[in-house]
Amino acid sequence: MSASAASAAPGRTDFYLAEEEHHEPGGSTHLGFWIYLMSDCLIFAVLFATYGVLGASLAGGPGPRDLFDLGLVALNTTFLLISSITYGFAMLAMYQSDQKRTLQWLAITGLFGAAFIGVELYEFSHMIHEGAGPQRSGFLSAFFALVGTHGLHVTFGIVWLIVLMVQVTRRGLVPANQRRLTCLSLFWHFLDLVWIGVFTYVYLFGVLR
Repeated sequence: MSASAASAAPGRTDFYLAEEEHHEPGGSTHLGFWIYLMSDCLIFAVLFATYGVLGASLAGGPGPRDLFDLGLVALNTTFLLISSITYGFAMLAMYQSDQKRTLQWLAITGLFGAAFIGVELYEFSHMIHEGAGPQRSGFLSAFFALVGTHGLHVTFGIVWLIVLMVQVTRRGLVPANQRRLTCLSLFWHFLDLVWIGVFTYVYLFGVLR
């Protein structure tokens, strides 16, 4: 019996193994994280749009000129922008396989992030103490929703940063940890961009108009 006839014989099953396409390790992680960032962009776009609609609804209460301290907000903006620079130094140290310097720069980044959250909480508490809580007007509801959501993201980023520092300390700069640090870098810089929009559109334009 010929080979072709044998292969066509009843009851015989032939299995063919197709050559699998090579995928770079961690590629799915980066793709999934970019999808997450796009969903976050939609969330902040909705919050900015909501603020744009409700920003002038003061209900007879205080407005941006009465509440915002641009000096304090500028200081807070500086904290966050510097934290982005220090995270960049951490990434440079990671590419040089310098675990010690990577951890040092990550710690400095976390401190600046914590300072940012501290100033923001002070601002919120001061406004609420003055009777300008989120229930006071549509403007304040939109303001607390937008700025508070950004603050929650920064808080989550600090927790994530601490977890990664523990993992790097235990396992070193293995490829998996490098991918996680890269994802956190994208997240951290994304929050910087969002905050620049908040500072310009909410605080600066709010005081000037």
